[in-house]
Amino acid sequence: MKYIVLKFGGTSLVSPELRERVAGKIIAAKDEGYVPVVVVSAIGREGDPYATDTLISLVKQTYHDLPAREMDMLMSCGEIISGVVMAATLQAMGYPAVFLTGAQAGIITDRNYSGARILQVQAKNVTRYTQEGYIVVVAGFQGTTEDGEITTLGRGGSDTTAAALGVALNAVYVDIYTDVDGIMTADPRIVAEAKALEVITYDEICHLAHEGAKVVHPRAVEIAMQKSIPLRVRSTFSDSPGTLVTNSGEVYKGTIDITKDRIVTGITYISGIAQFIVRIGATGEGLKQQRRMFRALALAGISIDFINILPEVVLFTVKDDVAEKAVKVLENTGYMSEVITGCAKVSAVGAGMSGVPGVIADIVEALTKDDIQILQCNDSHTTVWVLVRREEMEKAVRALHRQFKLDQ
Repeated sequence: MKYIVLKFGGTSLVSPELRERVAGKIIAAKDEGYVPVVVVSAIGREGDPYATDTLISLVKQTYHDLPAREMDMLMSCGEIISGVVMAATLQAMGYPAVFLTGAQAGIITDRNYSGARILQVQAKNVTRYTQEGYIVVVAGFQGTTEDGEITTLGRGGSDTTAAALGVALNAVYVDIYTDVDGIMTADPRIVAEAKALEVITYDEICHLAHEGAKVVHPRAVEIAMQKSIPLRVRSTFSDSPGTLVTNSGEVYKGTIDITKDRIVTGITYISGIAQFIVRIGATGEGLKQQRRMFRALALAGISIDFINILPEVVLFTVKDDVAEKAVKVLENTGYMSEVITGCAKVSAVGAGMSGVPGVIADIVEALTKDDIQILQCNDSHTTVWVLVRREEMEKAVRALHRQFKLDQ
């Protein structure tokens, strides 16, 4: 059987008209010879009656510290409502459909409530119903422990459900439907000239997602990559083919020189960051101080990022909302720090930059030309990060998008 997994987000399901549009895409896949398995998120977003955040707000009015087990049971309700309604939509159009919870679909997880990881997928119910001619609709975002406890997979968990089912079923494609036409070269709210990419590598989309792009969850990409299941990021609201996410061999097939084809794939950003500059002693004593400082921050539960360690100074970032706590931890450990709040990390991502000279020079040139101060810089084989002030973030995104000609 030629399985295809189609995942639809909450904004695609908020009205009967949109659900009929979704049903049309499912039926079109069936008419093309695929066996569709549908994964749904909860209907709508915060404020909508059945959205997950709305359900959380409801219970927190009664008791703010609801145990994680009960919270997961509550959070799983949105996808159950959504899945039953979607199955009913297909049935009303004359297509046999059946709804399965995450547990019924065989999504087995660990016991990490609100952030569970999938351990295995036992898809026998899914395959049985599809063999009987049903369109199977599965609740995304949820699973069960081996002893039957309901769990949820964390933000973006429906993407993860779809990818895991795709791997278990050896699907031809996993289609992630959203409200945009695919993976964009930059946030179109910031860069009017941003374009949807036709194709991108697993590695590139993982880096874009980790660095702020919110179209597809990186865990879903990592799961699909394990079995080279192609992902397609598509729009519910158009007939655009979207963006194909696959391995680098497929992306660059037929090109003569990757370095001349696409050095940078996209520009993304994360705001709400504070930079810390801590001056320490040099030589062996400095190494002891670094170790003591990082251990103190870790014991306080403060996650640090964007780390540059020099002989007499250490630079790193934390989220703005824990900056004050980090200052106190450092003071109590005997360190004074210089702190710049209200920063943003802007990232240029591209598999084609590995080993290519001049990428950093191009980035510095673009930002300097627009009088944007670089507070910090770091790189890996596929990503270059720069730290800038928040008020210059959007200008920096546009400058880099223009420098690497991503609108062409």
